[in-house]
Amino acid sequence: MLDQILKNLIIDPVSSLGLIGFYLILISIPFSLYAALINKSSFFVRYIAVSANFLLAIQLISRWIISGHFPVSNLYESLCFLSWGLTFGQIILEKDYESPIIPAVSNPIILLVLGFACFVLPEDLRLSSNLVPALRSSWLIMHVSVVMLSYAALIIGSLLSASVLLIENDKPLQIRSNSFGVGGYKLSSANSINSLIQPIKFSPVERLDTLSYRSILFGFLLLTLGLISGAVWANEAWGTWWSWDPKETWALISWLFYAAYLHMRISKGWQGRKPAALATFGFFIVLICYIGVNFLGLGLHSYGWFL
Repeated sequence: MLDQILKNLIIDPVSSLGLIGFYLILISIPFSLYAALINKSSFFVRYIAVSANFLLAIQLISRWIISGHFPVSNLYESLCFLSWGLTFGQIILEKDYESPIIPAVSNPIILLVLGFACFVLPEDLRLSSNLVPALRSSWLIMHVSVVMLSYAALIIGSLLSASVLLIENDKPLQIRSNSFGVGGYKLSSANSINSLIQPIKFSPVERLDTLSYRSILFGFLLLTLGLISGAVWANEAWGTWWSWDPKETWALISWLFYAAYLHMRISKGWQGRKPAALATFGFFIVLICYIGVNFLGLGLHSYGWFL
């Protein structure tokens, strides 16, 4: 069996590495859910996430070498890139705050994305092909990679917001954090000359809410950069900055939605779980923007499948 695996890796490294990554995440699912139930982080789950992220990186590099272009030219490649971004985001967030909830909410969506790419997509949509003239540009790496990473950050942020709605929902949630860390600071004694600055102790749900906010803020900034670079690229390729293509329209809707979330949270000072509920709905906005428009085969950005 080992010989067969090695043979498949040599013959078709892209598909083989994708399948190995899928089965690694599949193995980690019960362990991550159990760790969430007992509220204890698992080193094994974290190790699998790092391993899957490494294998997906090797897969993308292999595809890049084989195809001769950055591996985001079709739906299969973009799904694999999104999976890599999701595992990378999970690793970064767990490094900031070790919580079993993070892999428990991210691993299932990673499994679905990889499983869809490996088992559901037709064979012809998984094959590498030559780029159309409009995609033969240095903007391909800049624009598409930034947008895909923004999707990954927004998805993880929205999923963490969903967990905020479910965890300790019988207790009030006071938003006291900021975008620069999972902890804020306060003076221990306002009247003391030698007053010390001590960290505020946040509850687990408050920390998750902060991580969700930071992830969404980072994804929003990337999406902004992606829209700007896309407009510049469109002007170079088609002579127009904005054509109201379905993908462009939904990207703008996603940007406006998360801009509204950040505005309501920062400027309006929303408290409680209302921001988390709004951010949770953003998952479906990103889903439509990325998958829905592509499946319908509409517009210049579509990979085409149903139509």
